[in-house]
Amino acid sequence: MSSESTGILFIVFEVIQSIVPLVIFFNLFQILYLKLPLSQLVKLYTGLAFTTFGMILFLHGINSGFLPAGTEIGEFFGGSDRKNFLIPIGFVLGLLATFAEPSVRVLSYQVEESSSGYINSNLMLYTLSFAVATLVAVGMAKIVYRIPFLYIVVPGYLFVLILLWFCDKDFVGIAFDAGAVATGPMAVSFLMSLAVGVATAYEGADPVEDGFGLIAIIALAPIIFVLLLGVYMRFNGGRENVQ
Repeated sequence: MSSESTGILFIVFEVIQSIVPLVIFFNLFQILYLKLPLSQLVKLYTGLAFTTFGMILFLHGINSGFLPAGTEIGEFFGGSDRKNFLIPIGFVLGLLATFAEPSVRVLSYQVEESSSGYINSNLMLYTLSFAVATLVAVGMAKIVYRIPFLYIVVPGYLFVLILLWFCDKDFVGIAFDAGAVATGPMAVSFLMSLAVGVATAYEGADPVEDGFGLIAIIALAPIIFVLLLGVYMRFNGGRENVQ
């Protein structure tokens, strides 16, 4: 059996292993409490089947496409003489990856719906995309200029603690949820492999010490920028001026 076939079977096993406990948990509730009609169950299990199939395809695509592509691109720029290009390239790739992240869009729509239009979904989407793009550029600068990880993450979270005192309270929970949402499969699979590829090819860099840490920086990005948005909204009319 080829390694590719083995990889697909392993992914199928992992997905089934993740889905089965949820199915068992739902079936128990269905039997004991929910009592949903057959038509509703058919729709639910059809959606679950599509979800399972989609997860298998997605994870296989990540392993065979995104991870190798990100690593190859990172190694190319890490081994080239124009290493400063990594910073603007990191910005552009961070922007595109976040803009394409499904979980970011879901969060943006949920925020608009829950706030009754107070926080516009496009405003959230652009804020999160720009935030991650900026911090991915910082992550690339970290590798290029060998900036210690603690010099970025510690001041970043201290700045977050300061912003919490001045931010519109409606944005606090959103900010921390956005930090988790932004580190979705697009960021983890492509941007992390990009950073590891750069650190692998960059002379004098350590793939483990310098290649990792980007996801933590990406998680910090939306927290800072959404809190900054909350500070701006608080001191510029709040709900009355947010569209």
